[in-house]
Amino acid sequence: MRKPWIVGVVLAGVLLGACTDPASGPEAAPPTPSVPVTSAATTRQQAPVSPSSAPVVKSAPRVLYLGDSLAMESQNVLGRALRGELDATYTSAPYSGTTPCDYLEGTKEGSLVPAGDKAAVLVRALHPDFVVLQFWGNAWGYTPCMDGITYDADREAYFDRYAADIRKLTAQIATAGGAQRPTIVWVLQGPDPITPERVQAVNALYESQAGSTGDIVADAGRTVSRTGARYTWTQYLPCTAYERAHPDYCTQPASGRTALHLDKDYLHFCLAPTTSTPRPCPVPSPGILRIAREITRVIGAQVPSR
Repeated sequence: MRKPWIVGVVLAGVLLGACTDPASGPEAAPPTPSVPVTSAATTRQQAPVSPSSAPVVKSAPRVLYLGDSLAMESQNVLGRALRGELDATYTSAPYSGTTPCDYLEGTKEGSLVPAGDKAAVLVRALHPDFVVLQFWGNAWGYTPCMDGITYDADREAYFDRYAADIRKLTAQIATAGGAQRPTIVWVLQGPDPITPERVQAVNALYESQAGSTGDIVADAGRTVSRTGARYTWTQYLPCTAYERAHPDYCTQPASGRTALHLDKDYLHFCLAPTTSTPRPCPVPSPGILRIAREITRVIGAQVPSR
């Protein structure tokens, strides 16, 4: 039997649409530009076209970050990490409640991502070296472009459609990049206490897609999982050495543990309550920092030493 608190947070997640409340709706919430993060909507020409005819990653990479509410809450922290560690040029354009099909060009009306922020449009404008894609995997029919296909109603149809959409998204990004095709970084998700097998299967799709196209994965979900229990959800983990050295990130120093989630939100990693307007997380949050550091580490491994 499911515990009442778990049922409650699932219902809240459905209504919030991954960080929005039903009164506002995700359509009303554009990516939130916040210094030092660069908004795609305001800096279309920030990255000049590379004169090289072959894809070359330079020591200061250009990174584009797209995704759902997990990307929305993490975008500022990831931007700081990429700039600080890799001197990256960074643009983020996440939309809460989305799934890969929302970023496809040619989607029907009702997509949660406007035409100007589709993945291929941004790749053509910004010429990134890396496109980081982070999606938990909308499973409830909240995203119109999924055409009502949900995990609970038809799991086979859900995974077939999800796999088809990530193939299409990869192809559109590759075509938009042309000779300067960016490397796609698929971010693997952390545990889900309700449907752990779903997240595991979605991650397997990301790994398969990356392997078939020469792209890469960042297993950020591992950093918010128990050692030896990758898909077992937990609210708390032992503090890392970094977190112990930075008290804001070790929330229970007496026990040596830190919180990953709020009591009433099993999905998001921001330790501030969600609001009606999606936003980058405004408070230090260990889960977000762990995710950002892993994405940065994976990209850094692909970048020549400066």
